Amino acid sequence: MNITILTPDKEIFHGEIVSVKVPGTLGEFQVLKNHAPIVSSLNKGTVTLVTNGGPHRIYNEETSTIETQSQPGKTVSFQIGGGFIEVLNNEISLLARGLKK
Repeated sequence: MNITILTPDKEIFHGEIVSVKVPGTLGEFQVLKNHAPIVSSLNKGTVTLVTNGGPHRIYNEETSTIETQSQPGKTVSFQIGGGFIEVLNNEISLLARGLKK
């Protein structure tokens, strides 16, 4: 699966993942490979993803740069103030506001 996490001003993460957990408006849910298509609003909370073996780009807040990494099985978490997620054909788009790593 591929995911792109965006805020209004920058890309935070892009790459291959195994899973992602998000704070849906009606409760937390997890997206795995071949998940049914869905569009959902997100509440304030934690987004947690697990990377796959392929390369991924992640925003480094300390240096304000995008870094390319390829660590499989790495768990990455972000705090969001809300947003939206769309899942379609193993492609995930997550639009977030108030993001903190």
